[in-house]
Amino acid sequence: MLDGNAIERLRDIFSKVCLDFEAQLVELDGQDNHVHLLVNYPPKYSISALVNSWKGVSSRLLRLERPDLVGGYWKGALGSPSYLAASCGGAPSGVLKQYREQQKTPL
Repeated sequence: MLDGNAIERLRDIFSKVCLDFEAQLVELDGQDNHVHLLVNYPPKYSISALVNSWKGVSSRLLRLERPDLVGGYWKGALGSPSYLAASCGGAPSGVLKQYREQQKTPL
């Protein structure tokens, strides 16, 4: 249900939420049903608090701005309550870049 415009809007929304958490959105891309983010964030904040803020803000704003997406919402929300968070500290940036490039942004 996500198209390229929605993913670009999510990039903006997530970047602004990161500011509240003293974090930096390094990369964001995705497919029609999920996004991948690479984020630098300070350990004083929990990843669950950051993810919950991203999900809540993005769901609310996209509902207002993109009513065409609402039909694809899961139980009234943009995404499911689940997420995967993994640490990549120490991983070579080339490996991360290769993984991200394998993801296809929808048109």
